[in-house]
Amino acid sequence: MWLVLILVGIAMIVFGVLVEAAQLLIWLGVILAAVSVVLWIVRNVARAGKGV
Repeated sequence: MWLVLILVGIAMIVFGVLVEAAQLLIWLGVILAAVSVVLWIVRNVARAGKGV
């Protein structure tokens, strides 16, 4: 699930770069990718902390 969100974020960044007028898409992609990575890290740390 997290990998899909990260890939969608990267795709939005690439698409935004290809479309000059799509500055909003670039920022949305960056935000989505960053949030996805942070949530993935937090989830892994929480899982590791529980010893699962």
